Amino acid sequence: MPTTKRVIVIGAGPGGLTAAMLLASKGHSVTVYEKQSYVGGRTSGFERGGYRFDRGPTFLNMPHILEEMFEESGRNVHDYIDLIEIDPMYELKFDDVSFYPTRDQDEMVRRIEETFPGDGEGYRRFMKEEKEKFEALMPILQNKHDSLLDYGRWRFVKALPKLTVTDSVYKRLSHYFDDERLRLSFTFQAKYLGMSPWECPGAFTILSYMEHAYGIFHPIGGLNQIPEAMARVIKEEGGEVHTNKGVKQLLLDGKTVRGVELEDGTTDYADEVIINADFAHAVNHLIPSGSVKKYTPEKMEQKKYSCSAFMLYLGVDKKYDLSHHSIIFSSDYKKNVEELTKKKILSEDPSIYVQNASVTDDTLAPEGKSSIYILAPVPNNFSLVDWEERKDEFRRLVLDQLEQRTEFKDIEKHIEVEEMYTPTDWEMDLNVYKGATFNLAHNLPQMMYFRPPNQFKELNHCWLVGGGTHPGSGLPTIMESARITSRMLHEQAVLLESAK
Repeated sequence: MPTTKRVIVIGAGPGGLTAAMLLASKGHSVTVYEKQSYVGGRTSGFERGGYRFDRGPTFLNMPHILEEMFEESGRNVHDYIDLIEIDPMYELKFDDVSFYPTRDQDEMVRRIEETFPGDGEGYRRFMKEEKEKFEALMPILQNKHDSLLDYGRWRFVKALPKLTVTDSVYKRLSHYFDDERLRLSFTFQAKYLGMSPWECPGAFTILSYMEHAYGIFHPIGGLNQIPEAMARVIKEEGGEVHTNKGVKQLLLDGKTVRGVELEDGTTDYADEVIINADFAHAVNHLIPSGSVKKYTPEKMEQKKYSCSAFMLYLGVDKKYDLSHHSIIFSSDYKKNVEELTKKKILSEDPSIYVQNASVTDDTLAPEGKSSIYILAPVPNNFSLVDWEERKDEFRRLVLDQLEQRTEFKDIEKHIEVEEMYTPTDWEMDLNVYKGATFNLAHNLPQMMYFRPPNQFKELNHCWLVGGGTHPGSGLPTIMESARITSRMLHEQAVLLESAK
């Protein structure tokens, strides 16, 4: 007789939906409750006046992990999503030069030698040595870390010499490249973790390696199509996905989670509950006060968090024959990063990311028009920046920078639709703690065993998925968190059933 557990998932972000999809495909009875009117959380999309936008992530790396999640659910992801590789991967724009990385290694060496003479061989060393690190680190990231004894396992002991944990990402990249601009071309990925490359542990050079080894992809319709497809699979497996159904709190019997109380006052009971809400938000709002000791609101406030993001979503009445992804580096990138992460002040010279996805995907805007996504990393809400007062001023700064430093000329004259999103909006509308869009920071005291565990130990039958648990933030990593959690839950269910 198959093992079937009744499982409730709080939150329809990519972590919660991946876990629900995997568990439903194994025969478990799964119900997902989502507060918003849509699925995806930070990876959702929205439409305004005929223009479609991704709300958060716009890079899909390591598509094979996405493929594996659907394969484990008995599906082919390509039956649900149309993926296109972006090449060049992005334009990296400095004050004096633009650089266009590709994952074609021979062509990449040619481009490096043309723009940064003498550093081509460093790139070949980077790809060779970081591949070895990546292959050693992935088994660690793909397995649970719920005991210090895990550090004695052979996979960790074998990997330890390659992890370069005593270096920062920037210092590690300095071993490969002499040109400062090329170093920054391989360190900016630390921003995916909301961290400074001068502080981010050197192990995370694998982020840039992953892009150069596996490429960057765009799903037609945007990355929001990934959670939409997952929700379809859950329903095909007999599971339920409820939107506009927020969870008020966990239902506890002592230290045992029995189910959830919804915001409408109704209750639902389950054998297991998975929390996909932002973890610090869950501690403050979903876990009844006084029921846990290690992760209290007071202790969560003392932890380190990523930066936030200021967003502009623009529907414009023209096409720009420019790169799908563009990153405009601050003239003093290190100063800019320190303002974000240490001083927690708004920079007068921000770095800016622009997604011009309509150059690739004509489903995002009316014919002849474009959906433009603009992101500027900014401090999280520990900064106490008054965004209601400062948002228009910062918008002006960002648009002026685009005008002066890019070919998105006169963009403001062409705006038909505009949405602005600040760290306050991330916190208030999407329940992102302190607006820290990339979740808990990934410094060494908040990684692996020291990150909130996939199986939440302070409460029985309670599990975590998402960027706030092991292995961390970023879409492929979040999906891996769901695979770890769902595997552990299923294996325990099978063991209990066989012991009967």
